[in-house]
Amino acid sequence: MKDIQSDSSEIGPPTVSEARLLSVLDTAADGIIVIDEAARILVFNKACEAMFGLPAADVLGENVKIVMPTEYAVEHDSYISNYIGTGVKKIIGIGREVRGRHSDGTIFPLELSVGEAQTPAGRQFIGILRDLRPRKESEQRLAELQSELVHLARVSAIDEMGAAIAHELNQPLTALLLYLQAVRRAHARGIDINAQVGDILDKAAGEAERAGHIIQRMRQFVEKREPERHLRQLDPLIDDAIDLTLLGQRHRIRIDREPAPVLPPVMVDPVQIQQIVVNLVRNAIEAATQCGNGNEPAIRIVTRRTGADVRLDVHDNGPGIAPEALPKLFQAFASSKRRGMGLGLAISRTIAQNHGGDLTVDPGGNGSGACFSLVLPAAPDTMANQAGEGSV
Repeated sequence: MKDIQSDSSEIGPPTVSEARLLSVLDTAADGIIVIDEAARILVFNKACEAMFGLPAADVLGENVKIVMPTEYAVEHDSYISNYIGTGVKKIIGIGREVRGRHSDGTIFPLELSVGEAQTPAGRQFIGILRDLRPRKESEQRLAELQSELVHLARVSAIDEMGAAIAHELNQPLTALLLYLQAVRRAHARGIDINAQVGDILDKAAGEAERAGHIIQRMRQFVEKREPERHLRQLDPLIDDAIDLTLLGQRHRIRIDREPAPVLPPVMVDPVQIQQIVVNLVRNAIEAATQCGNGNEPAIRIVTRRTGADVRLDVHDNGPGIAPEALPKLFQAFASSKRRGMGLGLAISRTIAQNHGGDLTVDPGGNGSGACFSLVLPAAPDTMANQAGEGSV
């Protein structure tokens, strides 16, 4: 490939083929840079001019390091020399994400693919560059919107549980009030209650702590926060979420809990995983109370290990899921319930998939209730350690 942009002035007007090539280069949406074996820039198209804020006239003949951040620039010439000397390819023919440097000093992400061409003027390298800033901004905005939606689903769940939670919270507050009223009445009557005051105050403090604990759990659950993943055991998260779901539960229902004897930890956002469990358990309770076959409403919650995954199954003994409801089961805003926004299952599956897992359903029917299954990958390091246990 001849250096069209820099040499054409010396050899007269460009030929038809050269003019056509220049047109292609300058109308290309992606940046195109061609360099020689000495890393000098031979071609710098208009997309590159816009991307780096540099006119082609200022960079032709310069070392390509002019558009690189310092950490790339100091090593680039040695990379070319090493490839020419050994023939070992490290980036040629492989697309990868790198960083470029704008003329104003801004460092920004690029997608780069490099090709090689043998020309009469020697070996040349062709770089195709795509500015990743618009995509990164879109991904960040999408992540922010998804986080907002996940939070909204938690708030919606608490809103639906509002009456039950208020009832649960009212119990310790009522008990606390009664204890204090008893002390006030005894004091007004001149009764000596010194011997009982300590016991009464202990009970009152216990009820206040109970109310505070309920409020704290609600606050932690609905708090707006950035997702944070930690290495956690799944069973304690599930048990805490079950307790949260059962606060003030008006339905009498049997819960059979079957934790796994041993489970590898998972790398998860604890609040988001509990959000899934709360949703699944609430749905299971509602389905079980509609069993209508004379059986006691019951749900079964099982955790187990399946290969490299950790699995939670939530069974109910309700009527199962109607075939016509299955296609829209995990779609947002498709709920048939009178209350709520229909976000629960849709958001729960999104959370599971963002964690590298999934949320699936066995619809049951014909006397068999539904079973929702949350699958999460076990933390890789712990899987490797467990696989190595007992080996020679």
